[in-house]
Amino acid sequence: MVSIAALNSATSDQLVQGLSADDGARVLAALDVASAAYGDRLCSSGQPAFEFSVGVAGTLAFLRTDAETRIAGLMFELTMLDPTTAPTIEPRFGKEVCDLVSGVRQLIRLRELTRGQKDTGGRGKNAAQLAVAQVETLRKMLLAMASDMRVVLVRLASCVTTLRYFADIKLFNEATRAYGRETLDLYAPLANRLGIWQLKWELEDLSFRFIEPETYKRIAKMLEEKRMMREGFVTSAIARLQAEMKAAGIQAEVFGRPKHIYSIWNKMRGKELDFTDLYDVRAFRVIVADVKTCYTVLGVVHNIWTPIPKEFDDYISRPKPNGYQSLHTVVTAEDGRPLEVQIRTQEMHNFAEYGVAAHWRYKEEGGSNFAGQKYDEKIAWLRQLLAWKTDVADAVVGQEETQREWVEKLKAAALDDRIFVLTPQARVLELPVGATPIDFAYHLHSDVGHRCRGARVDGVMVPLNTPLRNGQTCEIITAKGAPGTAGPSRDWLNPDYTVSSRTRSKIRAWFHAIDIQETVSNGRALVEKSLQREGKTAVNLEALAQKLGFAKVDDLFLQVGKDLFSLRHVEAALHEQAEPAEPEDAVVLGKSRASSVEQGAKSGVLVVGTDGLMTQLAKCCKPAPPDGIVGFVTRGKGVSIHRATCKNFAEMRAKAPERVIVTEWGRAERDTVYPVDIFILAGDRQGLLRDISEIFSREKINVIGVNTQSAKGQARMTFTAEIGSTAQLQKALLSITEVSGVLEARRA
Repeated sequence: MVSIAALNSATSDQLVQGLSADDGARVLAALDVASAAYGDRLCSSGQPAFEFSVGVAGTLAFLRTDAETRIAGLMFELTMLDPTTAPTIEPRFGKEVCDLVSGVRQLIRLRELTRGQKDTGGRGKNAAQLAVAQVETLRKMLLAMASDMRVVLVRLASCVTTLRYFADIKLFNEATRAYGRETLDLYAPLANRLGIWQLKWELEDLSFRFIEPETYKRIAKMLEEKRMMREGFVTSAIARLQAEMKAAGIQAEVFGRPKHIYSIWNKMRGKELDFTDLYDVRAFRVIVADVKTCYTVLGVVHNIWTPIPKEFDDYISRPKPNGYQSLHTVVTAEDGRPLEVQIRTQEMHNFAEYGVAAHWRYKEEGGSNFAGQKYDEKIAWLRQLLAWKTDVADAVVGQEETQREWVEKLKAAALDDRIFVLTPQARVLELPVGATPIDFAYHLHSDVGHRCRGARVDGVMVPLNTPLRNGQTCEIITAKGAPGTAGPSRDWLNPDYTVSSRTRSKIRAWFHAIDIQETVSNGRALVEKSLQREGKTAVNLEALAQKLGFAKVDDLFLQVGKDLFSLRHVEAALHEQAEPAEPEDAVVLGKSRASSVEQGAKSGVLVVGTDGLMTQLAKCCKPAPPDGIVGFVTRGKGVSIHRATCKNFAEMRAKAPERVIVTEWGRAERDTVYPVDIFILAGDRQGLLRDISEIFSREKINVIGVNTQSAKGQARMTFTAEIGSTAQLQKALLSITEVSGVLEARRA
């Protein structure tokens, strides 16, 4: 078998390895077409395009793929360099190759859309978690977008070919570093999940070489210095263990565990170890028939070498959270250095490699959260399918039939129960198959869903019931206005508009809340009509609700509106009250204070140049300190004191200017208060008078008169209040303007 490293110079014989004569001829014909078509063209990486395509096809040949996949590997780059050549693929090579080429182009388009958009834009731990989740969603999207899983194989082969080229020409810059990071985040984990270990290790090591070049060189140098000694030791250790097991009558398969640079660096970083402290740089694995034999082999290993107690893990009796089982032990070898041995049954090995427990998820996420079991099962099946093809590829009898069966199964292996759609900012959302823009909007945010009024898919306006497809970009157009002011349509609950149960649940919740609001309003109207019939409109509704056993008045309204609570119970409760409840929408009027000028208290007004004149405050303008004031001599009632701005005074002065007299405020008696009129304009609502009354009470202002009128939803109110000064009045007016619904509050 040709090594992976030699594939950049793959020959024609290598490209047709494992194929029938007819299929081999088709691949060689495609190679001739590619040679002529590419000419001297270069890929975006700078690599000669023909050299690149041969490298991709060679890697696909190494993976034992079919002829169509290898031809697609040869031709897809041509359609990337010159899109006008895409229509020529099907006439030349058939629809199957054309579909594969189209699928690869779609994945590359996805890379262009999502490049640099994996960060969610936030900061801190949550943002980091969201970024990791977004990369995971991108990996799923890569698989889902490939309606034929062979497309993923071509994409992986193209990644490893590009990285080999960068390594060959020793190109280290920001572009190659970014390419390495993208490969390590997306494509190496995909190779791991699909069980394509040959590519997985190489993708990781090559990517790491560009991301951390100095660290890569340091570890590579340390490995190379001891490589011959290490490989020789592991070979002799395996031979010794096999001899001991044969003597004990134990049937087992023993093989070394190759260590790769990226894996070594991960372990050094994760466990904060130095290279010389790594236990599994020298390691091998033992596969036996049953669990009992696992422990028997463990005894043999510990009899040959001295175990290190702290480095023994029994994952058979205590499996890892992902279900992984094996015995891990580290022993001290003859040279005094550690040697790691893993012992497991064939069933445990298969489970670790292909099982539903998904060993890759545990490794990559470092945890035991295994949501999405159905997805894991499909991945496990794909891995088994790929492994099965490799196992039977060398069979002579029925090889062509086996090849066709494998291809058909691989074509049907798409993860077709989910789709992946992008936002305009290239964030990827995972949705059920058949999802519409409405599902997409609600997945973004409930409020975006409620306010959704239109959608653009790939820049084109579409109906809201249009099914979305993998890789499309969807932009939601929302209704203008504050959140909560717009709502969904009941039509959206139809299967034609939404397929997600989560979406329908949010839509139903919206209408349920609206229905409750309407029911509460209807219940309120019924209760208020009942109170009017009983002449109890001033009753405290909160107290009434509690008397009837409800925590709050809206609960009473809701039950009445649903016709689950009879109004007779409300009427009975009203009649049972010994005392009328304090009116909710009324102001408690007080008697005028003895210290009020209304009750004869001295006003403190001084008439300039005259003593002993009787004065009285005019009721038309009700002056109070420190208002500017003037006097007007009346017939038989002394001096009437007006505010300087009083309209009545202006008319009297025009008629009899000689009766105007200069006045000013003097020192009034302690606690003297003055009556003033206050005008308030507000939207009419229940509890308005109560709220205003509370302000008067808080400011210690005595209200001695009130007049209210309501019309067309507005309330016009005039209060007569006793104040000590206009400063006290201004403070009260400022508080009243902050009451809900108040439009205007001023001194009349």
